[in-house]
Amino acid sequence: MAKPSILGVVTKVVDPQELYQVITQASSQNPAEVRTSSKRVEELLDYFGTFDGLHEIAATRSVPLPVRKQGIIQFKNKALNHWRSRRLLSDEQRVKIRSRCMTFFDEEDDTIAECNEVIVAKIARQDYPMNWPSLLADIMDVIRTNLEILCGSPNNDPRSTLALRRGLALLNSVLKEFSGVKLLAGVNTMINIIDQLHEVMFAYYSKLSSMISALVPLALSDQHIADNLIVAHFIYKCLVKMALWLWPKLTTQPESVFAKLEPWFLQLFESSTGQLKILSELRINLVLALRASGSSDRLTLLSIDRLTRHVRVFGKFFRRLQQLKPDKFVQLPTGNQIVLYYWDKVVQATNGPPELIQDAPTAVFPVRFLLQAMVLFKENLSKWTPFRKGGPKTETSIDCLWELWPCADENRLALSQEFVEDAVRLLVTRFIPLNLADLEGWMSDPEEWVNLEDKENDQWEYELRPCGERVLMTLSSQYKDYVTPLLETTFKQIIAQPTVDSASVIQKEALYCAIGRCAIHLREVIPFSQWIQHNLLAEARETNQYYPIIKRRIAWLIGKWISDMCSPANDPNVWEILIHLLRDRGLGTDSVVRLTAATALRECIDTVDFDIDVFVPYLPTAVIELVKLMGEADTIEVKQRLAKSLNVVIERAGPRIAPHAQMISEGIPQLWTAAGEEWLFKAQLLVVVTSLVSAMKEQSSLNSLVVPLVQDGLSPGVAINLDEDALNLWLAAVRNSSSLGYAGGPGLLDLVPLAVSLLSDNLDLLGKIVSIVESCLFVDAPAVLQSFARPLMNAFVKALTGQAIMTNQRDILVCLQFLTQLAPATLWGQAMHFSGLFSHIVNLLNNDESSSTLLTECIYLFARIALADRQMFLQLVSATAVTMNLPEAKIWEAVLDHWWRQFDHMSEPRHRKLAALGIASLVSTGRPEVLDRLPNEIFNLWTDVFFEVKESKSLADNEDASPLTLHWDLDQVPQSYYADSETTAEFDRRKMLLDNDPVRTAQLTNHVAAALQEAERTCGGTHIFNQYINKTDPTLLKQLQNELQGE
Repeated sequence: MAKPSILGVVTKVVDPQELYQVITQASSQNPAEVRTSSKRVEELLDYFGTFDGLHEIAATRSVPLPVRKQGIIQFKNKALNHWRSRRLLSDEQRVKIRSRCMTFFDEEDDTIAECNEVIVAKIARQDYPMNWPSLLADIMDVIRTNLEILCGSPNNDPRSTLALRRGLALLNSVLKEFSGVKLLAGVNTMINIIDQLHEVMFAYYSKLSSMISALVPLALSDQHIADNLIVAHFIYKCLVKMALWLWPKLTTQPESVFAKLEPWFLQLFESSTGQLKILSELRINLVLALRASGSSDRLTLLSIDRLTRHVRVFGKFFRRLQQLKPDKFVQLPTGNQIVLYYWDKVVQATNGPPELIQDAPTAVFPVRFLLQAMVLFKENLSKWTPFRKGGPKTETSIDCLWELWPCADENRLALSQEFVEDAVRLLVTRFIPLNLADLEGWMSDPEEWVNLEDKENDQWEYELRPCGERVLMTLSSQYKDYVTPLLETTFKQIIAQPTVDSASVIQKEALYCAIGRCAIHLREVIPFSQWIQHNLLAEARETNQYYPIIKRRIAWLIGKWISDMCSPANDPNVWEILIHLLRDRGLGTDSVVRLTAATALRECIDTVDFDIDVFVPYLPTAVIELVKLMGEADTIEVKQRLAKSLNVVIERAGPRIAPHAQMISEGIPQLWTAAGEEWLFKAQLLVVVTSLVSAMKEQSSLNSLVVPLVQDGLSPGVAINLDEDALNLWLAAVRNSSSLGYAGGPGLLDLVPLAVSLLSDNLDLLGKIVSIVESCLFVDAPAVLQSFARPLMNAFVKALTGQAIMTNQRDILVCLQFLTQLAPATLWGQAMHFSGLFSHIVNLLNNDESSSTLLTECIYLFARIALADRQMFLQLVSATAVTMNLPEAKIWEAVLDHWWRQFDHMSEPRHRKLAALGIASLVSTGRPEVLDRLPNEIFNLWTDVFFEVKESKSLADNEDASPLTLHWDLDQVPQSYYADSETTAEFDRRKMLLDNDPVRTAQLTNHVAAALQEAERTCGGTHIFNQYINKTDPTLLKQLQNELQGE
């Protein structure tokens, strides 16, 4: 059965029975049935009526639950993207689906209910209010009715509570969807929704919050209380969605339509700060009471869990407000008070027994709550500064700040010195020290522990210790006049004390961490060099069983201090410590210390002030140990980090790495093989070898390593992950090599067939491949062309005739220009013809759609061919005429027409001179097609260039050996000529070619004069030659003669 759509396209109509059967099979536990049905499901999804059928299956309670789940999941995943498709859904079906969506309020299965929430939200985005005007009223009717039952009856009605929860979750989902709409229509809809909801939802929450605030421990085991908590939580989440959507608009558009909602927003915020204090204190007291009584029944734990989640949502609300508009957040009434309240809870938690702080909902002070408190405090610190443009502000304690803030206005108050110092002491003594869990993780899986520590920059908002460090850093930055003296004093006290037991070791480690985190502010007061010499050197060699903790922190501290530019990396003691920690395998150390030292080594070396001369004595040990650690490491993340350190060592050592190159290269193959499909590590290994090749330049003898790595890195299935790094290695190897041939193993010449293949077939890599081919030609063009001239030309043609972008086509033409300069015509002329390359370039000239940029490069190439071997040019024209079945005159016409036309597109004097030299070479052949152009185009071209390009030979005893003074080219050629080869051996090769280029060595007037004389002889004598010359305008001819005679 088929149904024609309005557009006339026939769409198949689904059979409901077949659809049900297929969905039943798709939800089966039998893998064979699932595989069989999956293809048919995909086919049916393109039938008219399938989406309606799927939704009906999901809404029918008599259908088995797995089938219903499968139906609604398929609908959610597929139908929403085609909701407005008239081919798959009719208006009647859309009405039925929207109606059915409202029947899931009492759905017991969470998966189905959650899918329905997504479905309703996505449909509402497209249909509300125009096509679904009753949506909001329907949801609010369910919420109002069932909330009255919940609040009015002391008995629990599970079905009513379920419907209430589903309704609130559905409303929350709709609000979330509309809050992400940016278009004006969606914004107006969201305003309309908030207008309808903000007061009633606030009233609902106020009613429930008053009931929750009166909680006593015995009531926690009541199902009714647990229901009140979850319902209040959902209502508050809806309020938060509306408030967060309003907040940026209130601060940026105060006079807009949003202004009428500002009083409600402020009311919600102020009541939220007050409610948070009430609920937080209530929760703490309830948990303490339960701990004392030992009560732990299911409902009690459920109620505590829900209360904990509810308290946490307040912190999320405040944090998001702070993130969106930090400057405005501190101006909110009671905003700073609530942040200071949070910090007060941090202080209270740390002053109590350690067991009060746990990452559990039943903890007195859950870790997540404390993290919220610390993050809010940290972000507000930047606004609580002791100084601003108007001068110093009054110091204020917490209590005073709470009292004065509402009336503070512009006179922003600052934290007192006592408050700041107490906060610093709390952080350094309670939050920053390693705890038992940290030490257990260190011992059980050292490499994973190091990996997690290195990721703390991204995860600091989710762990107490990294978060505490960031709070300390912010305090140090905003209150450096208080924090710096305190840390300096503490440093002087601790540094002289003996450190022998675990407690003193952990506390010293925390102080070292604080110093490293605040290094920028402490560099003027802590004598770093003296500290290293008198203390850290000895501590790094200590064999105490607890000292790995301090040694690891010493390595980290040195890396941090030097990478933050607090001290230059030119103190031998720095390298003495790091290299010792890197290689030490005796008592008092472990793998965490060595891995941290490897990272610190990289950070110190990779600085502007690094002095290789100071580091050279330590270079052998550094290389040996890094390679050894890479072999010993178990995790790819650690291997990759070590490879990065080794790479930095190689880059900064430069040619001095040469004595150690063999040892490095010998370890690469085993690491490469063992890495398997760990592409990031393999890419890093390619980077290491690239740096090694670049550092050694022509000293490199790594072809036996480079060739197989490049071949493997560009092999099918691997190239998608490693092609860029493999190509970089290949290019670096060629540019720094003095030969492509064999030297006791594979040579770079072996890679030319791979380059030819990629040149033909890989458009994505074409630019880099052309660069590699060009570099190979600079090393040994004759060797490349003797073996691969024909396939290389074929590849060029395929690339030029394919879909290569114009930039790549231009690069190929430039590469061909170099080719004609670097090898004799006998090696490339025949291949250029038989591959069809010359014919293709002629076709480009005849194509009206060819860009002037490409056509100009074609003329440069023709000029290079003519300069290299004019007879070869004649042969190519003749052979191309035969191939294209055209008279030679037609080929000459196209070439000479564009030679003149493109002359105006040549902006650089060297290119204009090249065109003049090239056409002179063609004139010397005496071809009548060329001589016919002499009187006008060619003479005009030459006189133009003579006028622009002033040259002279300086007088010397031996005039033939004298350099040509190029008055037109006193500056260097464009940097693009060297193609980023400045730091490689290729730069000298390019420079040599440039210096010996006829464009720079041949005097144009002499070259033209000689060409005219030869043309006169070739064409049959003066009489015939004058027939061409006599057609010239006398003024032009006189001007040309004057230039040739040097007048």
